[in-house]
Amino acid sequence: MVDEAAYDRRRLRQWLSGRARADGVARRDVMRLLAAAGLATGLPVAAARGASAATAAAGIVKPLPEAWFTARGTNAETNFAALADSGHHTPVSHFFVRNHTSSPQLDSADWALKVWGGGLEGGGREFSLGDLKRLPAVTRSCVVECAGNGRSYFTSQQGQSVSGTAWTLGAIGSARWRGARLADVLRLAGLRRDAVDVLPRGLDADYVTADGMNLGRVRRPLPVAKALDDVILAYEMNGEPLPPDHGAPVRLIVPAWIGIASIKWVGDIEVSTEPLFSPWNTDFYRLFGDAYPPGGSTPLSRQTIKSAFELPWNASLPADTSHRLTGRSWSGAGTIARVEISTDAGHTWRRARLHDTPRRADWVRWSASWRPTTPGPATVLARATDTTGRTQPAATQHNTQGYLFDAVVRHPVTVV
Repeated sequence: MVDEAAYDRRRLRQWLSGRARADGVARRDVMRLLAAAGLATGLPVAAARGASAATAAAGIVKPLPEAWFTARGTNAETNFAALADSGHHTPVSHFFVRNHTSSPQLDSADWALKVWGGGLEGGGREFSLGDLKRLPAVTRSCVVECAGNGRSYFTSQQGQSVSGTAWTLGAIGSARWRGARLADVLRLAGLRRDAVDVLPRGLDADYVTADGMNLGRVRRPLPVAKALDDVILAYEMNGEPLPPDHGAPVRLIVPAWIGIASIKWVGDIEVSTEPLFSPWNTDFYRLFGDAYPPGGSTPLSRQTIKSAFELPWNASLPADTSHRLTGRSWSGAGTIARVEISTDAGHTWRRARLHDTPRRADWVRWSASWRPTTPGPATVLARATDTTGRTQPAATQHNTQGYLFDAVVRHPVTVV
């Protein structure tokens, strides 16, 4: 894995010396990052700007029944209770949608991926969908999760103000993704040994913020080391061609990393020998707040650890009846080692039974029995520990854009 902190400082130093590009990023924002990293002094520090909440209609192609989804502007959050008994992989019908604008419907016969830039030998190359399918195919079973998943709990559990879409825990889904290795595509395109960044860009419409700033198409650089590791250009999801809302005809899948890295509807990839920046790794997808430098943290990469019950919020459960509580846990840093639940608001904990072999970058299903005896309000909790030794904390350090909430969620129920 890349040491993202060291990599970011190196990129900033290269920008300062004129050897890195930051297309679409205001100079003041890069200056802010430099100052925060201690690489320049006497520079003005700009205030952090949060991602604007969506204000338009959804622009989503597939049906969004209320039993399965909560609509959130241009996005649709999966209702976690709807995943009960759905199997390990999230059905496409239930898979959450995270869009900056709306889902384009592209003709796969006309689609081509342009791989270009100074990090290639020669003039680059184009790949049709047929070209990708003729390459060795790989399958990755992994989750895709928005970095803001769980954001609403900063406010509802911790009393803290954050900006962005007010996700609960349903901005995640696991699928069986099949496609070509990005590493194979880059090598066929003539990857140079001194290439440092790849910048995939989507074919969805330009993203315009609430204050009218056009940030262009969604794009976010990846270090070459990650691109050559486990990233795929996926054209299938759960054994079927990708649907429009999930990136058809081709999207990136970047296992264990925040969802913005898995660019949908990818149309071109720039390969560069100089570091690249975009709004999606400068203004967005860094941690800002009192606990962080004025310019924010280093760009977010790996996801954090979480658990969720497959149980309606404020569910009513009969007393003196045995109930099977089910849920899912996941981590971007390691595999899940154990899951514990509490049915007395965290006073005591016991192990849940795992129903999947824990795998990197994927979730595990679990269950535990509970026979409540006393009618009235109650709180159930689930917490996971991964193989790196990390356990979900009681609270998450606040950041203004509400990213990477990993605290134990207090799930209310009523015993009747």
